[in-house]
Amino acid sequence: MAILGQIRSKPWLLMGVIALALLAFLVNPESIDKVFGKNPDVLGKVNGEKISREEFNDQLFVLQQQAEQQGRPKTGLEEQAWQLLVQSKLIKQQFEKLGFEMTEDYFWNQIQYDQMFAQNKQFFDEKGNFKTQELKKEIETLKNTNPEQYNQWLKTRKTVEYRLMARQVFTNISAGITTGKKEAEELMKQRDQMADIDFVKIDYAAYLQKTKINVTTADLENYIKQHPVMFKAEPSRNIGIVYFPSTPSPADDAATQKEINKLFSGGTDASGGTENFQNTKNDSMFIMANSDMPFNNQYSAPNQLPQTIQGQIPSATIGQTFGPYKEQNFYVVSKLLDKKTSDSTLSRHILIAFKGSPAGEGVTRSKEQAKKLADSIGAIVKSTPAKFTEFLKLSNDPSSAAQGGSLGWTTPETPFVPEFLTYLANNPKGATGVVETQFGYHIINIEDKKAGAMSYKVANLVKEVKSSEATEAESDKKARRFIQQVQGKSFNDFVNIAKKGNYQFSNPKTAKRFDGQLQGLGTDKDGEILAWAFDKKRSKGDTEFFTVEGTGDKIVAYLNGKQEAGLADPESVRDQIEVIVKNKLAAKQISDKIAGAKASNLDQIAKLFASTKQTAQVNMLNPSVAGAMEPKVAGAAFGVAKGKLSNPIEGGTGVYVLIKKSETVNKQPGDLKQFTESITQRNGGMFGQAWMKSLQDNADIKDYRIEIWGKTGNQQ
Repeated sequence: MAILGQIRSKPWLLMGVIALALLAFLVNPESIDKVFGKNPDVLGKVNGEKISREEFNDQLFVLQQQAEQQGRPKTGLEEQAWQLLVQSKLIKQQFEKLGFEMTEDYFWNQIQYDQMFAQNKQFFDEKGNFKTQELKKEIETLKNTNPEQYNQWLKTRKTVEYRLMARQVFTNISAGITTGKKEAEELMKQRDQMADIDFVKIDYAAYLQKTKINVTTADLENYIKQHPVMFKAEPSRNIGIVYFPSTPSPADDAATQKEINKLFSGGTDASGGTENFQNTKNDSMFIMANSDMPFNNQYSAPNQLPQTIQGQIPSATIGQTFGPYKEQNFYVVSKLLDKKTSDSTLSRHILIAFKGSPAGEGVTRSKEQAKKLADSIGAIVKSTPAKFTEFLKLSNDPSSAAQGGSLGWTTPETPFVPEFLTYLANNPKGATGVVETQFGYHIINIEDKKAGAMSYKVANLVKEVKSSEATEAESDKKARRFIQQVQGKSFNDFVNIAKKGNYQFSNPKTAKRFDGQLQGLGTDKDGEILAWAFDKKRSKGDTEFFTVEGTGDKIVAYLNGKQEAGLADPESVRDQIEVIVKNKLAAKQISDKIAGAKASNLDQIAKLFASTKQTAQVNMLNPSVAGAMEPKVAGAAFGVAKGKLSNPIEGGTGVYVLIKKSETVNKQPGDLKQFTESITQRNGGMFGQAWMKSLQDNADIKDYRIEIWGKTGNQQ
């Protein structure tokens, strides 16, 4: 049962090297005919191996569960899921090419090494042996008693399998990463060799302050063509977004404040003006009927309460009220209903399960027989507590039984079933009783109790400051006027009109169909805007109007560009490469100017660019020059003859011209063996990611999602 508890308390696969998921579709695949030769149940292929809709849906579920447990948004995971699934297929293919097979024996022999299990002591006995058979029994119990959790395990198992395959593949391939003696000797030589140089640097930033260079679309395009691997693009869209929030006005704020004052000290309309928050006899019902947030019946620590009242609560009396006060976009009035210390309890139990209960695998006794046995044991232990240990052999929780039945110290926040926690909270040290839960009948003995921190039950009446119909109408009016102004206009006009109106503008330049969210936006309309932008009927310059559900906010979208698969559109990556291209253009101008001046020494070059002559000591393995990493400069320092002026060197931060004065050897500590091991370790660490990228770059990956999506429906 302890292992089962681990499974339930940490939903499967919340950690993973290769977490997998894929996206769900609105449409029922069984009702769709084959579309133009494409099977809508096949979303893509990786080297000919199909990626099915079912895999897509199952794996998206896993990612969403992970996000929910970590408090992150569950939306916008589709593209990440697709990429992870592609990588998993590639790893599976490599696993099989190495001659391995994911059999049942292989899975159960290797599962103990998976990080999900290896890092959890609950899965190992006191001798360090993995509890394989016990885990198998737990899963079989799930299969027979809880189909939903069993299906979740099947999804989890698939991700564990991929992780195990990845572990095996990387172990085998990385074993071949070695450093030869000659290679190590050469690298040691490069490490120890130093070159003393004089140089002049014409800094790009300083040069461009004096010399204006405009980077054209053609310049960007030339750079992209020279580096095609770096700019391999997937289908994307360049979208202009103008957002019109229906922000509550001062009048809306005042109306909300008036409303909460009425509820606090006036009276509700439903009571004819007689009942308010101060005099109500039923706080939970009053909040249920009048608050924008539900009643919380739990006790909370002061730091879990609204910030405004945290300092006042400890000295308050039961029934004392606070407010009205404002927290963010809410008006609140609070009432202290109760306070108590949050006790910690040390307890032990014996579980008597029955046939059909989650812990009852292999148990034949009926529920009535289990209750009778538990009551009998409970009566004996209650009168003679020392006899508790005699009955541990009957417990259907073997893990706790091995610890004398102990469950350790717990608090009201411990994730036990409610019936168990209620007994611990309401009974003193030394008490013994029988409690029924979904797992069976527990004979519980409370061994010790100690007082904890004070906790408080507070009723909060909350009213959100919302936009009125008049405010939403004004937002709608602005948005509709704007879309009329920009229809048929250029994107520059779209941007300028938005800025002139002081509207919120954003421009996702490479939005992908399955991103789920748009950079700079983040509303429930993001997916709909992406679907609109990728519609085959869309043309550059099209505009559309969207209303955000619930808030009344308005969005105007402008399609500024369509990037299909291939090399990236130059303008879509201008922000990424414009500085690089501008520096390259500057480097050519600087080099041409040096050649034109026929400069023969560093002083002439320094004077030509109003720069200064500097000195440095450079090294091939640590190519730092005056604080900048410049490998080309270091390479030139060792390539040029002593005393000879080098050609202009296009560095990362400027153009350099140098003269080598001397070379020296600065022998560093460490022998060849140590150095070889460190290089091998470094290369091994860099290998995995580079190998995976290379595998993906060279794979035959077919992505049918956009084509199928447009024919079968929208994302759900």
